[in-house]
Amino acid sequence: MLNQYETVFIATPVLSEEQLMDVVNKFRKILTDNGSVIVHENNWGLRKLAYPIQKKNTGFYYLLEFKGTGEEIGKLETEYKRDERIMRFLTVRLDKHAIAYNDKKRKNADVKKQEESAA
Repeated sequence: MLNQYETVFIATPVLSEEQLMDVVNKFRKILTDNGSVIVHENNWGLRKLAYPIQKKNTGFYYLLEFKGTGEEIGKLETEYKRDERIMRFLTVRLDKHAIAYNDKKRKNADVKKQEESAA
């Protein structure tokens, strides 16, 4: 049985756009190599942190939503801990309500984009 998960990580703000994509690709590959299917991803960009982490006040936020067995999460989080470019991370299993909410949110964003491009 595949469950749906969401993982968000905060990468250090000193990375270039190219370095950030290297980090993203590394974690995307860990998931897909372990049998997960990526459902959605979203680059939230550089954001101000609520409190300083490693003497930094900003960080690059990135979200990956994926379906998997759950076995890949241990490997994923071990790699988060080993990678000095990752300041914080959180992975949660989504229940049916969260999945429906995320789908609805994405559909609304798509509709909004279509309306803006038509205008």
